[in-house]
Amino acid sequence: MKPKEIRAMSLEEIAQRIRSEEQELRQLRFQHAVAQIENPMLLRNKRRLIARLKTIYNEKLREARQASVNE
Repeated sequence: MKPKEIRAMSLEEIAQRIRSEEQELRQLRFQHAVAQIENPMLLRNKRRLIARLKTIYNEKLREARQASVNE
């Protein structure tokens, strides 16, 4: 998912996506601990996607707070 696509989402949608991606990451880590997963790069990609989502979420949250303070 590209940053442009994430920025088009609402705060609620991003928060929901973060929760679901973190759940998937936990499942992947468990699978990797029990047995080799087919593509270990999935772990890295999932972590990076979560970081990207959280970064943009915090940017949007900061903008929303700043807008409410300026009013």
